[in-house]
Amino acid sequence: MKRVFASCPTPTTALTCVLRCFPCEPSWAGSPFLHRPPTPPAVRMTRSKTFQAYLPSCHRTYSCIHCRAHLANHDELISKSFQGSQGRAYLFNSVVNVGCGPAEERVLLTGLHAVADIYCENCKTTLGWKYEHAFESSQKYKEGKFIIELAHMIKDNGWD
Repeated sequence: MKRVFASCPTPTTALTCVLRCFPCEPSWAGSPFLHRPPTPPAVRMTRSKTFQAYLPSCHRTYSCIHCRAHLANHDELISKSFQGSQGRAYLFNSVVNVGCGPAEERVLLTGLHAVADIYCENCKTTLGWKYEHAFESSQKYKEGKFIIELAHMIKDNGWD
């Protein structure tokens, strides 16, 4: 089914619209790379809106419960079996609209880790943490991943 989306003036599918997030930069004119199709970004970056990044509206997303800033795409969810300081938490491969504090060593349920608290860039609420380093080999898969506590996020877009 073809539709006209506000950001795409010609009839198109939602996927095609998402893949056209960035128009060509005028500074690229005359570039030898102009004829190569640009790699589409996972998120649309914007300076004129409240949030730094908006996830595509055609995907199920998680948002900050306090200000509704987008935090993560459901496709980036790794596990729902984590425990945060305020209850259940989810492990994500990547997140958006999140700032990172300084790393510090903490003893968590699974051992010693170097973690950095993460917070919503919009409302500054602490959401969870990022695993910077795992000291035990069985925990190395967590490095570079993010924990967001359920107490701080809400499901958005197509969760019916």
